[in-house]
Amino acid sequence: MLSVPVPALPQNGRVRPRTALVASADRNFRQKLSHTLAGLRWQVREAEGGAQAWTEAEIALPEAMIVDSWLPDLELDEFLKDFRQRFPLVDLVAAGGSSQFESPRGPHRQELLYAMRRCQDVDTAAWNAAPDMGDERGAIAETAHENTWETDGRLPATIREMVPAPARTPAGKTGAIPIRVAPPERATAATDRLPELVGNAPCMIEVSRRVRLVAPRMTPVLIEGPTGSGKELVAEALHRLSLRSRKSFIVINCAAIPEALLEAELFGHTRGAFTGAVQGRVGRIEAADGGTLFLDEIGELPLGLQSKLLRFVECGELQRVGDNETVKVDVRIVAATHRPLAQQTQAGTFRSDLYYRLAVFLIRTPALADHAPDLPLLVEHFLEKLGRDMPVKRLDAGAMAKLAAHDWPGNVRELEHVLERGVILAGDEPVLTAREIDFGLAVN
Repeated sequence: MLSVPVPALPQNGRVRPRTALVASADRNFRQKLSHTLAGLRWQVREAEGGAQAWTEAEIALPEAMIVDSWLPDLELDEFLKDFRQRFPLVDLVAAGGSSQFESPRGPHRQELLYAMRRCQDVDTAAWNAAPDMGDERGAIAETAHENTWETDGRLPATIREMVPAPARTPAGKTGAIPIRVAPPERATAATDRLPELVGNAPCMIEVSRRVRLVAPRMTPVLIEGPTGSGKELVAEALHRLSLRSRKSFIVINCAAIPEALLEAELFGHTRGAFTGAVQGRVGRIEAADGGTLFLDEIGELPLGLQSKLLRFVECGELQRVGDNETVKVDVRIVAATHRPLAQQTQAGTFRSDLYYRLAVFLIRTPALADHAPDLPLLVEHFLEKLGRDMPVKRLDAGAMAKLAAHDWPGNVRELEHVLERGVILAGDEPVLTAREIDFGLAVN
């Protein structure tokens, strides 16, 4: 029978509250583990994914964190690497889905391992290996569920240290080590590209990796890339993977609004602030409170407004046009540009201090020519999208060859428009030929 490790009570009979953070997409597992840790006098905070776990850790500063072998919103190894750097004193327990799989090393080792082992009777794939419980391993092996398999001890090095030495049966034979096997799709899901970003080229995978890394944080992000390369898709992915995903995602194109109206659009205005202002209006920044503000084509922002935006970025306060009061707003800023802002700062057309505050984390979207092997995937994606209300069309070899020979100055957006026009020109024909592929009217 398992012996429960109970922390010793000091003389005053009270134990200083300790906090453990449990990060798992499996609700039943989180509840089971939280119940077990609560019985060991832990305060427990739960997180459904990596983004929420990061925020909870910033708030609670836990002594320990247990992370599932798969996170629905972040790549596990990168999350663990960054988490160790930010919280080096937290006793971190990572499950077997990570190449950084490890056992707890701190003073709470026995309690954490006990809680993990107790949770192995839950129908979950959270743990790939049974943690070391010393002399208790035999009792746990007898109560293991049917979804275990026997191993001869040849385990991966990253898992082997967590698996106890094989128990000896009375006859002296080596007993089976119960290992819970995670579904194969969960082991690879965290390394896949984001669904919004179609393409398996290394440059596209890198974009997905960087989005996953920065999405759960408040860090300002600058997205640079040529026109039509999917910068707004990256911004939407950053919002979707953040803790702000349930709040507003507000977009403002700084190049599409006349300069005379742009300040009021950004910061809002009071009634009578200028001619035609018959009533007050909340600006785009304030409308994004609690969510994400996407400033597209930030390089087109006039210098006068750059200084006002800089003040908001620095202190989180804005002043509506025609108002003397300031308003506190909590937004995460994501900006995008097709211009090289670093060069614009040297030329004096963009404030360097604003640039450095917006470009804390940089993501570059590649031109289509830089990931040309992804062309068939993109064609399939857009044809399926265009065929939502009709049978999906396909391309013959001549049409695909014509697409492959094009240099795509308008990038992915141009490809989408070329295919949309081709589908219209094909009419009821199920196959697009080279005749329907027309670049001359492409809208970029």
